[in-house]
Amino acid sequence: MAEGQRNDVQSNRLLGALETVSRERIDPYLEPVDLKLGVIVCEASGFLKHAYFPQGAVLSLLTVLENGSAIETANIGREGAFGLFAAMYSRVSFNRCLVQLEGGIVRCPIELLQSEFRRSEYVRDLFVSYSETLLSQVQQSVACNAMHSTEERMCRWLLMMHDRAEGEALPYTHEFLSHMLGANRKSVTLAARSLQTAGLISYRRGKIQVLDRPGLEKASCECYAVVKERFDAFLTPPLAAVQGDTRARRIMM
Repeated sequence: MAEGQRNDVQSNRLLGALETVSRERIDPYLEPVDLKLGVIVCEASGFLKHAYFPQGAVLSLLTVLENGSAIETANIGREGAFGLFAAMYSRVSFNRCLVQLEGGIVRCPIELLQSEFRRSEYVRDLFVSYSETLLSQVQQSVACNAMHSTEERMCRWLLMMHDRAEGEALPYTHEFLSHMLGANRKSVTLAARSLQTAGLISYRRGKIQVLDRPGLEKASCECYAVVKERFDAFLTPPLAAVQGDTRARRIMM
């Protein structure tokens, strides 16, 4: 990897949390990939050759049902990676993974990550802690989808995307949002109209801009704050969720 690209590795917080010796072994094998919005990275039950580390992109994990319908249960930004379960245990993806927000991504061969997982206790702790943190997002999403209104869920989702997009307009249609939220398009349209009327967002030609971030947080359910706190505890410092501050873990239990 070129020097400029090597510096960009630090924009992925999970890669940046690795010990220097592990990064030196992994770095030459990191490969930038260009994936467009909506591209499927891997289908459910698909065989994984690489793990993917977003550097600005966001990946969506969807649970796919027998009839072909799907709902998002987690999303992954620059804080984490898709494919670590495969690196630790199997080579098979549990979920469909698609690109939810375009941006930088690097990938790493699964075999190399498996080798680091076996070699280093630090890497094992880090990967398991991240996987537990991602699982907490899945669990929170299940509760949110079952118990909260479409408008509250949309607020939570937009806040997560606003964090990852760093304030830029979000390129989403109502149809795309309905797939992500597992809601019908009419409900999504009504929720978006309500948020726009309240002055929280603007929506025009498939572009959503957050206008009132504090107002959007107030209109959201508690799930956004719970998940954000869990990820912050995991990576500041990286192993806080394993070795030190367990307060966030107790909240989730």
